[in-house]
Amino acid sequence: MSASSVPPATASTARRPPFDPRDPLGLDELLAPEDLAVRDTVRAWAADRVLPHIADWYERGELPGIRELARELGSLGALGMSLTGYGCAGATAVQYGLTCLELEAADSGIRSLVSVQGSLAMYAIHRFGADEQKERWLPGMAAGEIIGCFGLTEPDHGSDPAGMRTYAKRDGSDWVLTGRKMWITNGSVAGVAVVWARTDEGIRGFLVPAGTPGFSAPEITHKWSLRASVTSELVLDEVRLPADAVLPAATGLGGPLGCLNHARYGIVWGAMGAARACFESALGYAKTREQFGRPIGGFQLTQAKLADMALELHKGLLLAHHLGRRMDAGRLRPEQVSFGKLNNVREAIGICRTARTVLGANGISLEYPVMRHATNLESVLTYEGTVEMHQLVLGKALTGLDAFR
Repeated sequence: MSASSVPPATASTARRPPFDPRDPLGLDELLAPEDLAVRDTVRAWAADRVLPHIADWYERGELPGIRELARELGSLGALGMSLTGYGCAGATAVQYGLTCLELEAADSGIRSLVSVQGSLAMYAIHRFGADEQKERWLPGMAAGEIIGCFGLTEPDHGSDPAGMRTYAKRDGSDWVLTGRKMWITNGSVAGVAVVWARTDEGIRGFLVPAGTPGFSAPEITHKWSLRASVTSELVLDEVRLPADAVLPAATGLGGPLGCLNHARYGIVWGAMGAARACFESALGYAKTREQFGRPIGGFQLTQAKLADMALELHKGLLLAHHLGRRMDAGRLRPEQVSFGKLNNVREAIGICRTARTVLGANGISLEYPVMRHATNLESVLTYEGTVEMHQLVLGKALTGLDAFR
């Protein structure tokens, strides 16, 4: 075709925006101005309050000032933000997802703090609690004045919560709880723990205030992942609770599993935040790092890595956005959340590992975010449903056959 035969630019092509390496599919156009405002506010907060310190916190294995951070997140409306009333923001599912994206782009530990607070502890109280329980706990939790935790996993029962050994028995009008919970985010700093236990009536949820006799939450240390996060064991040694400590609207595994489904949705977005941070680090590095007299971004193999990372990152963001719209429409199924959690965490880990190869030896340094995100995602891959469990959820949905047992 000769140059003279090329058709002139139409009105539509004349309005084409320039290609943006940070948003190659133009996904920002899917977001309303309110969505962008939420995203940009959280991104700015994370850039100011987390990113300058996170490498040091991670190296030390601490999250100093967690109570202050919680209050700041409360002031942003990030705690229980998709819930309504009681000081909660009443945000959309997409806005909550964008918040998880930006927080995990800083660090998985910060997103975990918010997820456990809002999607597990606060959601459980909001969804299953009595009015008096909601009034007592939710306003302080939404403001970040009270931190909550969620006790389901046990030392010997992770993927099979139905086998939990923590037991609650009636004693007159009281309940007495005995058992242990493990790998509990926020546990040792929580003002209230939502603890799930077996009873003669089925699995029930209980609100256990910090300081209750017989209740302790020793912190778990010596972690190589989620180091900038508070992780604890919960120990319940004949903890006596009044009758009004039980969540009245939850009986059976449907209660805790419903909470986990809400939290897993946030992970679908959050994992892509970690992946984005690693991709952007690799992209910037490839354009400035020189080998053989030229930037490594000019070599074919490096460009192939960058292209593959960008594909999986933005496919994952499209998936997260789609699931968010379904949640806002009340049409999101648990199997679809499993679809998103399985894909996005798995692909995020792949992006982090590829980014590490672009950075070479520098990829293992805390001067760059890549190895920190990669090790964090190894925990995200496992918690709130392992790869295998989500594969079986989808397998059952596809075949109609239960392979869990």
